[in-house]
Amino acid sequence: MGKISSFIFFLLLFSIHRNGCAQAVTSGSVTDVETSKGVFASVVLKDENGKILAYTNTKNDGLFELKSNNIGVFYLTASSLSYQAQTQKITIEDSTSQLKIEFVLNPKTTELKEVVISASKPITVKKDTIVFDAASFLEGNEQVIEDLLKKIPGLDVLQDGTIKVGGNEVEKVMVDGDDFFDRGYKMLTKNMPVSPIDKIEIHENYSNNKHLKGIENSNKVALNLTLKEEAKRVWFGNVTGGYSLISNPNFELKSNLMNFGSKAKHFFLGNMNNIGYDAVGNINHLIRPFRFNEPGTIGDNQSVNNLLTLNHELPKLSQKRVNLNNSKLLSLNSIYTLSDKVKLKTLGFLNRDDFDFFRTSTQQFSVGNSSFLNSEDFVGHKSQLTGFGKLDLTYDISKNKTLEYVGKFNHTNEQNRSDLTFNGDLLIERLNSNNQLLDQKLVLSNRFQETKVFLLSGRYIQEKTPQEYAINKFIQEDLFGQKASNTKQFSQNAMEFAGVEAHLMDKKKNGDLFELKAGNQLRIDDLNTHLELLHNADEAVLPAGYQNKLTYSTNDLYASIKYHKKLKNTFLIAETDLHQLLNRLENEGSVTHQTPFFLVPKLGMNWKINEKNKVISTYSKSTTNAGILDVYTGFVQTGFRSFTKGLGEFNQLNSSTAFLHYTLGSWSDKFFANAIITHVSNHDFLSTNSLIAQNFSQSEKIIIKDREALSFSGTIDRSIKALKTNLKINLGASQTNFKNKVNSAELREVKIFNADYGFELRSGFNGIFNLNLGSKWNFNQVETTSKNSFTDNMSFLDLSFVFNDRLNFQMQTERYFFGNLDKGINQYYFLDLEGRYVVKENKLTLFLSGNNLFNTKTFRNYSISDISISQTEFRLMPRYLLFKAEYRF
Repeated sequence: MGKISSFIFFLLLFSIHRNGCAQAVTSGSVTDVETSKGVFASVVLKDENGKILAYTNTKNDGLFELKSNNIGVFYLTASSLSYQAQTQKITIEDSTSQLKIEFVLNPKTTELKEVVISASKPITVKKDTIVFDAASFLEGNEQVIEDLLKKIPGLDVLQDGTIKVGGNEVEKVMVDGDDFFDRGYKMLTKNMPVSPIDKIEIHENYSNNKHLKGIENSNKVALNLTLKEEAKRVWFGNVTGGYSLISNPNFELKSNLMNFGSKAKHFFLGNMNNIGYDAVGNINHLIRPFRFNEPGTIGDNQSVNNLLTLNHELPKLSQKRVNLNNSKLLSLNSIYTLSDKVKLKTLGFLNRDDFDFFRTSTQQFSVGNSSFLNSEDFVGHKSQLTGFGKLDLTYDISKNKTLEYVGKFNHTNEQNRSDLTFNGDLLIERLNSNNQLLDQKLVLSNRFQETKVFLLSGRYIQEKTPQEYAINKFIQEDLFGQKASNTKQFSQNAMEFAGVEAHLMDKKKNGDLFELKAGNQLRIDDLNTHLELLHNADEAVLPAGYQNKLTYSTNDLYASIKYHKKLKNTFLIAETDLHQLLNRLENEGSVTHQTPFFLVPKLGMNWKINEKNKVISTYSKSTTNAGILDVYTGFVQTGFRSFTKGLGEFNQLNSSTAFLHYTLGSWSDKFFANAIITHVSNHDFLSTNSLIAQNFSQSEKIIIKDREALSFSGTIDRSIKALKTNLKINLGASQTNFKNKVNSAELREVKIFNADYGFELRSGFNGIFNLNLGSKWNFNQVETTSKNSFTDNMSFLDLSFVFNDRLNFQMQTERYFFGNLDKGINQYYFLDLEGRYVVKENKLTLFLSGNNLFNTKTFRNYSISDISISQTEFRLMPRYLLFKAEYRF
């Protein structure tokens, strides 16, 4: 590793020297032929293929200076509005060359019917839109949209594909103004090839509803990908296939078929692989996109949770290391412009995933005077089949009035099995789970005046999650006081939701905004569970206290008044929500009612101190009504040795939250920093009273007074022009204090502190070599009657070598260090390589990919909680070498 580090350090110094210290200088002037006065113009340096290598603008006197580290024959173009563009051929002989070039531009007379086309710039700002020229940021090693977005300044693409701008996740990623996947945009960015993209547009102050543009005070961001002209109104696509050359039979097969016309847009994709690649992202973002407190999104927060999952825990590594998968995906997506008033979107996908899990762990429990050690050897398999369909119909009744219908259907069948060796005993688990979802929404938007909008929304959701769980051996004899051979649990959590909401927004001439909202939401939950202790095939015992049959309904009649007061550069926000609840609980034939009324006040301030400094702060009180999983009275099995139950009664929990967000600069500036501080006081909260033994864990919810949580997060982005690099620093910390009961009638206090800090450096050299390196430290501490803590570290170094338009090479390295593991098992190294050779441009490309070349077979980590210390070992994706070929058509 020392030699590798020295080699990398040499390359970095070499690249910095080439790109920062010795640069050819081309200077000169741009003048008007008639007046001889200086002209404000763009000066662009291009290679023989038209690729932009450098650019600048002239000063008011027409003088310019442009630096470049490229050597050879190039073309220098000066262009300005109302002048004829002029191009001169220049030769840069070496990095010390100094050229003097003079441009004398002739005025251009333009008829009104003509369109003036200005020279392309890498970055253009148009009010709330920032446009990036895709070609200016391509390095030659990009395959899908996600690869390109990682190169765009100000965009932050996380490991799972989530895209953030200035710390906020983007709302959607559109193609020529049309949105295929809503919050499930990873389906697009992880699969669509990068070659058709012309521009990337970042829309700030974005409104998901076009009638709210200019009325709502939005800080949302969306991306739009514009296409090259040759990629429009034609069918095109690509097919990529790969197979391993050594050891395991790893494979990858993916294809895209697209047509983006004016009347219809189609994006079809398929993917099959067992190399750990996730072509979908978080599937819930596609099925259940969630937007908080946005007009017209009634019901976004309504869903049903599974009661039981097998413990398919995975370490925090990239998907390709831990995702032992065999996945198959087919997705058909179309957008039809049926007329000037009607647009129809259809989305459907069928996804089959098979996952294998291998885990070995030891857990040292220590609570009071009780301590014991549990060992688990887990071999699991999950098979999941998901079918999802969505229909989105938009009808523009008039220019200012739109009716939108969204209908969704989802069916997921999941089969889980595991062979779990627990303290030497083999336990065989089987879990079958299903999810059925029917979701329909209707929204009428009416901008009846220029500054006034009325929205009427209605939604109906029906969802159920039946589960059947069986385990071949009974190990809870001490808990139940009787013997059995095996156990089964049947459960179903079903929900119906219906709601209607009216929302009025009125933007005043002075910038004030008044909002009035009223609605009614009804949710009905049915929870049925029963646990069977089986003595043989014909005899089953239903233990008392472990069965549930209840119906819980909540009717929420609410109104909200909100006012945004504009004072110069400040918005003051006052909001009050009024809720009248009608709760009804039917449990084993017994019916109880509750009719609480409460207010939820909120104050906020958006202060734009100046162009560089901005502050957002809020303070709010809230009341949370109990859900179905808070009120059930019988224990439910939630794991092979764990059982939980709710309070068995109505409750409303009160809390207050203070929030402060400070930003210095803008995310597109050379320097940008932001900091967020959040303090939450739970005046009463749900905690647990637990009984923990070696073979079982049983907990019930209890209400405790006073819980505090304080969190901080901050980022610093700094563009270092001299080194052509971007430095990012991340800081974060959180402190939580709460109380619970464990094996005792007495409350105990628990304090949890976490801190993470790190940096990332990404280069943007013009040479063949680029790098991306970083490191992150994570500190964890849990304090009860004793104190435990540890610090972990993860570092990475990615190198890119683009030798020419045909050949490039990528290397990714990672190092993990765990502070509380024994020496010899506390450090892990990973190396991935990929080479790419273009046989025929835009037709045939060959790849050679190597994953986990050090062949690290297992991975251990360390964790602590208020009751245990755990060490867990996971099996990883073994080393493979994949030969791939991509054909475009």
